[in-house]
Amino acid sequence: MKITTFNPQIITKNAEPLMKLFQELGFEKRHDQEGIGELNVEGIRMKNDDGFYLDISIPETLPAAAKEENLLPHDMVVIRMNVDDFDAAYQVLEKHGFCNVYEKGTVDTRSSRSAVMISPSGLGINVIQHIKH
Repeated sequence: MKITTFNPQIITKNAEPLMKLFQELGFEKRHDQEGIGELNVEGIRMKNDDGFYLDISIPETLPAAAKEENLLPHDMVVIRMNVDDFDAAYQVLEKHGFCNVYEKGTVDTRSSRSAVMISPSGLGINVIQHIKH
């Protein structure tokens, strides 16, 4: 498994003040994708002039298991980690005690597969593999 890129990602229900803050810090909104996966996530990608990225994700709902186990609090900062082999990365994280907030499910789109994994200490990693067509 190879990590292809990584950057911070904020998962929140209130993205507007965060977008304004990062715009004041020199980030520009690059694109906004809506209706991602079964959680109907809105994904906002921001970038500054130095080439640093920040993602802000707004899930419509959370799986019942995530709410019950408090795996995904209202606001959370995770590392978005793009990999070339989703299954290998997922297995490494599971081996180290990470739990999938989607239980065993993944968020699958036409161009990617992902899962937010939470460590026993609360560290979140959104592991993503982009699918090349």
